[in-house]
Amino acid sequence: MLLRFSLVVLAAGALAFGQGRIGRPAPEEKIKAINITTMSTGAGLPEGKGTAAGGKSVYKEKCETCHNEKLEGRTGQYPALVGGKGSLNTSKPVRTVGSYWPYATTVFDYIRRSMPYDQPGSLSNDETYALVALILNANGIIGENDEMNKDSLPKVKMPNAGNFVPDARPDVKAKR
Repeated sequence: MLLRFSLVVLAAGALAFGQGRIGRPAPEEKIKAINITTMSTGAGLPEGKGTAAGGKSVYKEKCETCHNEKLEGRTGQYPALVGGKGSLNTSKPVRTVGSYWPYATTVFDYIRRSMPYDQPGSLSNDETYALVALILNANGIIGENDEMNKDSLPKVKMPNAGNFVPDARPDVKAKR
């Protein structure tokens, strides 16, 4: 018991004098590698390009297992990526990319950081743009040969974009 108390006192003393810090500052190149946030305006979108036609093979190889052949998802497991048009004001809304998402850039950001489910972050920028184009095309938002890139993607008008209420609260920075 005395030993445990002594260790706690020593640890508290080390922390009090700043000696309890572990780790090291992250190098700038490591920070840049994980700082991949894409804003709704398109800020943060990387170089690259893709079309729905080009996204078909990527989808078949990396997405179809979970989201099914026609992007309809697996009930209770993985969400549908298409459908739901006109359902949001019903008792059973279907929230998909085409019926609910307000920005095409958000689709890019989500796929880039989270997909495929078993290997998040493994897609190249071109594969991600192609998948976004495929999903947008399957929802009737863009044409099959419309190229998505950092300039064209922010210009895509999503069907439900006007149905979100902006948050009027000011951004408040945390005090540390």
